[in-house]
Amino acid sequence: MIRIFSSAIIILLLAPVLHSQTAPDSPELTRLLTEFLAGASRNDVAIHERFWAADLIYTGSSGRRIGKADIMRDLQKAPAPKPGDPTTAYTAEDVRIQQYGETAIVAFRLVGTTQKAETTQVAKYFNTGTFLKRGGQWQVVSWQATKIPDPH
Repeated sequence: MIRIFSSAIIILLLAPVLHSQTAPDSPELTRLLTEFLAGASRNDVAIHERFWAADLIYTGSSGRRIGKADIMRDLQKAPAPKPGDPTTAYTAEDVRIQQYGETAIVAFRLVGTTQKAETTQVAKYFNTGTFLKRGGQWQVVSWQATKIPDPH
C-alpha cells in the first residue's frame, strides 16, 4: 500500500513537469504561422494551398463550417485589390503551442489591423489550429476562430 501511495505521489509531482515541456517543433510551427499570416494579409493563394490540409475542417467566427476547397474557391473568386481599397494585416499574439508527437495544437490571438483611408480598425480573434505532420510537412486539419468582443 505504501509503495502504491509513493508511486502516486511521484506521478503527481512529475505531471506538471511533463506538461510544461516545450514543443520540439515550436520554432517551425511559429515560422509557418507567421508566414501564413503574412500571406493571408495579401490573399496569397499559394500560402493557403500549403497551409491547409485537403481534409481541413474550418469553423469561422460566424459559425460557418467550411473546408479547404471552399477557402481556395473564395480566394480565387476574390477581385484583385484596387488602389485605395482597405488593406488588412494579420499578426499573432500570445502564441501557445503544445505538441503530441506528429500532432500539434497552436492557439493564439489573431489581430487584424485594417487601414481604410485615414482610419485604422483592429479586430481580435482567438484562433486554435490542429496541425498534423504528414510526410515531414506540417498542415492544418482543424481550425476554430472566435471573435473577441470589443471591451466597450
